[in-house]
Amino acid sequence: MGKLALAAKITHVPSMYLSELDGPRKGCRQEAIDGHIEIGRRCRELGVDTIVVFDTHWLVNAGYHINCAEHWEGNYTSGELPHFISNMEYDLNGNPELGNLMAKVCNEQGVESLAHDSTTLAPEYGTLVPMRYMNQDNHFKVISVSALCTVHYLNDSARLGWALREAIEKHYDGTVAILASGSLSHRFAQNGQAPEFSDKVWSPFLETLDHEVVKMWQNAEWDKFCTMLPEYAIKGHGEGMMHDTAMLLGALGWSGYDGKAEVLTPYFGSSGTGQINCVFPVTPQDGSKVPAPQASKQAELAYGESRV
Repeated sequence: MGKLALAAKITHVPSMYLSELDGPRKGCRQEAIDGHIEIGRRCRELGVDTIVVFDTHWLVNAGYHINCAEHWEGNYTSGELPHFISNMEYDLNGNPELGNLMAKVCNEQGVESLAHDSTTLAPEYGTLVPMRYMNQDNHFKVISVSALCTVHYLNDSARLGWALREAIEKHYDGTVAILASGSLSHRFAQNGQAPEFSDKVWSPFLETLDHEVVKMWQNAEWDKFCTMLPEYAIKGHGEGMMHDTAMLLGALGWSGYDGKAEVLTPYFGSSGTGQINCVFPVTPQDGSKVPAPQASKQAELAYGESRV
């Protein structure tokens, strides 16, 4: 019987890579890097063998997908921001056994999912950036889960999160951490204005909204937050429409979750977006509060608004 030992919402801003390099941005994201290093340290302390990343840079148009190849190695340049991440080397080990278990349990619970254990598909930078700082020595195996879901309902992503937890706790002989890799508000600065917003959030409305959400997390106001998540994902420009957050909260018990979030890296602005590193204590749950699939027309309409 396995264990879900750690859960977190994390940043993956590409300026973290720039922060390593000589130049005007050197050191600019050291706090974010330190937050990742601390998460990696805690995972080691807890005996974690595998880190599962809900990656908001992996876009999918049908189904949920789990990249659990044996190994990935290469040299990554971001197609989105090639002037931020260019020629970043990576070398990671996957976990086909756990990835296939996850897909099996997801499908048994009605969440259409596919595990890819024999693939040339490499992880996106929502996985590669945090693993650069948490897993430099390949101490952990890694699984990447698609979380930029274009035709998916947030309640299905929550159900996927719970199914993954059950796969870990009921069928896996090991210890796992899960990371929701994505921002809070994700409204990039308008073209031509990026330099002046390099350390700012795009608007006072979005920054205020994000701060209120973080307070809700710290105060364990989960019923309130889960109710507002579909609207927050839209009006708050949530990254990947916040499917990573829905997966994370689903694994934690959704509105039944009772833990209080711990902020490791305080909220900060980056290229207009709102970012944080935040740990969520894993508490005992029975999954009774995880939303049903499209339980009513009203729910369908509400979650339909949350599509990308």
